[in-house]
Amino acid sequence: MQAHPLIFDTQIAKDKPENIRHTHNACPFCEPTALTDILAQEADRTWLMNKFPTLQATWQTIVIETADHNGDISTYSVAQNRAIFDFTIRHWQRTIASHEYASVLLYKNFGPHSGGSLRHPHMQIVGLEDVDGYGNVRPENLTGYPVITTDRVHVTVSDQPVMGFVEFNVAADWDATAALADAVQVVVRWTLNDYFNGRCDSYNLFFYPLGERIVCKIVPLFNVSPYYIGYQLSQADTPERMREIASSARHRFNDELPRL
Repeated sequence: MQAHPLIFDTQIAKDKPENIRHTHNACPFCEPTALTDILAQEADRTWLMNKFPTLQATWQTIVIETADHNGDISTYSVAQNRAIFDFTIRHWQRTIASHEYASVLLYKNFGPHSGGSLRHPHMQIVGLEDVDGYGNVRPENLTGYPVITTDRVHVTVSDQPVMGFVEFNVAADWDATAALADAVQVVVRWTLNDYFNGRCDSYNLFFYPLGERIVCKIVPLFNVSPYYIGYQLSQADTPERMREIASSARHRFNDELPRL
């Protein structure tokens, strides 16, 4: 399997819609009757082909999470959030099981610092034809300081993050997507409401298939570190600060623990 950059097609990208920074622009996901190349639907959740497949040698799809343009994991009801995770992970798992791709990625952008272009809540399932998308991720990137552990889910703050500074890892079995969804929702709420007193407005989710388990990494985002951009050197806070972050997040989990 070759280790080379994904090739970005600027001719396709120049026509992509954008309404995160230019909020007055139209949203294509708010016009359900105009959607095409639909792969699956369930309630107001839709999995469809990406109309702007900017990466060569890939199969790019989008999961529209809800009809609500301003929705987000942090504001969904428990039932809605669980349904979105179940729908998305089922189709991700089936794409992996098809063995048509070298690797299949599942991720989410939210907010102006996330790398996304559309505000409407969505995730992306992307098949890479000849690249192992997980090749640069080490097992130690997906563990760290414990936040909370139940019989269904395990949450940590990375002591060896992929990029840094703060990365949460939520691990659960494939058949425990409800517990995974609940825990991710708590971390996202902490990210947007508690971290830096609510000054963080963006995050990414990255999903990793690890045998019998799934790990979802939640990354609060500000500006990307130049050390990572130029040298691929990740940064982490001091152990003392990491323990403070784990403790802060644990308080939010304790408030919502009965449903986890």
